[in-house]
Amino acid sequence: MSLKNEAQSAFQSTKSFYREYVQGMNRERLGRELQADSERIKQLYDEAIGEGENQEKQQHLPFHIKVLRLFSALGQRLNPTRRLIFGISIISFVAYSITNGLLADLLLLTAFGGLLMLLLVELLEKSDVKREIDLAREIQLSLLPQAELMNETLDIYSFANTAQEVGGDYVDNIETDEGLYVVIADVSGKGLSAALYMVRMQALVNLIIEKSKPTPKELFLQLNNYVKSGIKDKTFVTACVAYFPREAEYFKIARAGQNAPLFYSKQKNVTKPLRYDGFALGMTATDKMDSFLKERKIPFKPGDTVLLYTDGLTEARNQHNEEYGLERLSSLLDVYGSMDSKSITKKIQQSVESFIEGRKPHDDVTFTVVHHR
Repeated sequence: MSLKNEAQSAFQSTKSFYREYVQGMNRERLGRELQADSERIKQLYDEAIGEGENQEKQQHLPFHIKVLRLFSALGQRLNPTRRLIFGISIISFVAYSITNGLLADLLLLTAFGGLLMLLLVELLEKSDVKREIDLAREIQLSLLPQAELMNETLDIYSFANTAQEVGGDYVDNIETDEGLYVVIADVSGKGLSAALYMVRMQALVNLIIEKSKPTPKELFLQLNNYVKSGIKDKTFVTACVAYFPREAEYFKIARAGQNAPLFYSKQKNVTKPLRYDGFALGMTATDKMDSFLKERKIPFKPGDTVLLYTDGLTEARNQHNEEYGLERLSSLLDVYGSMDSKSITKKIQQSVESFIEGRKPHDDVTFTVVHHR
């Protein structure tokens, strides 16, 4: 029988534990996350101290009142059981500082044990929530269209990157017997609530198109009825829809508060924004939107390209807090607009990545390129 070197095994296990523990602990990420945590603590402090007080009164509040308000605000974020444990731990720690002997040791143990238990429970709960969010992300990603789509005349490539685990941007390519709808939208807000609303919008868009084959304007009017149906719903959605009839050298487009798409004409070798009036969905009554929203018919010939995008693309910032901007995007299309959609997408992606220099975008970056072959 062979002898197993347990010491070596333990050494390797320790090294493995160390590697797993320090995974991701680079200087840039630590600095970014420490800054984010500091901002959360500052926000909690402002909410706790600033309730019902103007700035001058805040400055003259006694220190113990500020501490009590801060711990109260923190405790309110816990459920009643954890709030009780948190309170007992804090009281035990305060009592320890003014007590001696065996009782002091017991109070310190109680305070430390209570806070440690709270930390472990909160970490476990956060881990469970992360698993749920990861599942939500997988579901959301499965609802996105395939990155590349090609038919008799059109060549389409889409790009989507969420700022958080899940996002509120929506992009879709919906084919019918009569033509192809290209939809891009941005739900107000971020995170899970925006993602859930985005899924709802996607279902509505597909349902309406399958049922009535509307024009882009008609689609927006029907969507606005659904968005405005919730009286308490304060969410609004910016969107843009382009409809490409089969074997036609034009497309119809309408814009509901979304960034103006960029259109590249190969014949004129020029890029221009398609700025047409339109309220965001949910911001006004449907009859008012009907009179204000404009739908346009744009010639679309071989070699032409149209780019639909959300504001996360042009508002991506670099380390100097400068925005990527519409001018850079338009200049890029001036140079590469006659190329296929995948090549254009890669050029935009590389340009943005080079501009932000490894920083994480603060908003979802979503765009789709439609090229006439």
